[in-house]
Amino acid sequence: MSPTEPRSAVSHRKLGIFGVMALIAAGLVVGTGIRAREEQGIKLKEWTDDQAVPSVAVTLPSAKDLNATIDLPGRLEAYYRAPIFARVSGYLKSWSADIGARVKAGQVIAEIEAPDLDQQLLQARADLASQQASARLSEATLNRRKTLVASNFVSAQEIDERTADLSNKKAAVNSGQANVERLEALAGYKKITAPFDGVVTARDTDVGALINAGGGSGPAMFVISDITKLRVYVNVPQNYVPAIKIGAKATITLPEYPNRTFQATVEASSQAVDVASGTTRMQLGLDNSSGELMPGGYASVKLNLQRDAAPLSIPASALIFNGSGLRVATVGADDKVRFKTVAIARDLGREIELASGITADDRVITAPPDGLSDGDPVRVVGAGAKGKPATASEKQPPRS
Repeated sequence: MSPTEPRSAVSHRKLGIFGVMALIAAGLVVGTGIRAREEQGIKLKEWTDDQAVPSVAVTLPSAKDLNATIDLPGRLEAYYRAPIFARVSGYLKSWSADIGARVKAGQVIAEIEAPDLDQQLLQARADLASQQASARLSEATLNRRKTLVASNFVSAQEIDERTADLSNKKAAVNSGQANVERLEALAGYKKITAPFDGVVTARDTDVGALINAGGGSGPAMFVISDITKLRVYVNVPQNYVPAIKIGAKATITLPEYPNRTFQATVEASSQAVDVASGTTRMQLGLDNSSGELMPGGYASVKLNLQRDAAPLSIPASALIFNGSGLRVATVGADDKVRFKTVAIARDLGREIELASGITADDRVITAPPDGLSDGDPVRVVGAGAKGKPATASEKQPPRS
């Protein structure tokens, strides 16, 4: 064997070894690539499936302060108000108190000229005088007859008749006296007087106007109002009535005093619900000793509500209204959607105060996407999510 033959055999062996190693290396590279692509495909599928689950932001219902208030429109009225009508018919002779005038109780504010009544009074007095004369004559005749009884010139029958006649005459006198006093009382009503201290808030008559007795034939001649204290009437929705107690305080604002507030107190409730409006009328007392406020004016009334439990509020965007009614979407502990039917207590604009339906621990979806169904899985993001919120890199798809 020549020396070159062993050297050639060694070279072939080495080439064979290198070839095997190269094949092994190639196999490893191919296997690693396939495995890497499989892992990348799995991650991509997981990311795709993960993105198919909607992301939602949730919030916990907030409990508002128990000292809540409600703003309602109100109307001011005088605490005492008396329309003045005439008790006698005639013509207005004069008046002395115009609108805005302050009057005292018993002060004469107008006078009526009633000639018919004056003549009726004169006739009644004349009739009374005639009846009194007849009664005196009957009494004198009876007394004379009684002196003749002892001499038997007068019978007992005649004495009885004269006694009965005297009784009739006295009864007629009493009747005539009562008629005179009635007409005198009516004549006293020719002078119109103020029933209490107050302000003339209306005058609907003038000198020479025809006056008809009674209050059914036209407007009142005058209206007297006591405005040292005012009544504020407000119609409260039925569901708020139990939260407003007698004695509760209220704040009053008026258009003519935009930078001022006035304090009032709830004094009475009608204790009934108006069928047409679904409200209960309540009366508040408002001090007006300064005379700044005017009866009949509009007022904005802020009433304090006294409630046993703090109401829960959610964003207005969380409400869902469809064929199933008014509901909110909540997220359970398993991150699945649960719909709950709710009832609104107050609409505060951006927030809704709920009367029932949820608890303080419910995670409410602030803006539920369309197409959500009960039991759908969701991904909670933001402050309401469990653990840390997803970062921007976690939201990107995996790169191949």
